[in-house]
Amino acid sequence: MTEPELFQRAVATLRSVRTRPELELTEVRPPQRLAPWAFALTAEVTGPADELSTGRLVLLHDPDGVDAWSGVFRLVAYVRVELDAELAADPLLPEVGWSWLVEALDVAGAPYVALGGTVTQTSSARFGDIAGPARTDDLELRASWTARDADLSAHGTAFYDLMATAVGLPPVGVTTLR
Repeated sequence: MTEPELFQRAVATLRSVRTRPELELTEVRPPQRLAPWAFALTAEVTGPADELSTGRLVLLHDPDGVDAWSGVFRLVAYVRVELDAELAADPLLPEVGWSWLVEALDVAGAPYVALGGTVTQTSSARFGDIAGPARTDDLELRASWTARDADLSAHGTAFYDLMATAVGLPPVGVTTLR
């Protein structure tokens, strides 16, 4: 079955987004049962303090539209970032994490509706013979939103900016002083 032309155009706009050199992208097999057509990629970036951020961006397309989506294109994002203990202790961290996404979408000029999601903080302590650091703290952001049209370049830019912000990379063109 041939992919619809509108879906092909949307995927092409996602693929055309120029990313930061620090960001590694890989196209992966998308989920199969969420929509008639899907595309997915994973992303990974390491920040200046060696925090690692991993993510996944999935494009879902149903040519007939889905009432809950309020459209024909749904973007689903997952971002996980390692945190230092000081940042992980901030009680406003979930709100800050969510603001990273909303700001990235708005700054990129990505037209969207029906934005929703969750931000989860996790702390893990290792005991006994388990390798790795004694304690780790992470933030996970899961979100989805509906793109207003097939030009998804601003949405891709927003996702990549979210990944960079999560690990503390400065905006493109800004140099950090050490």
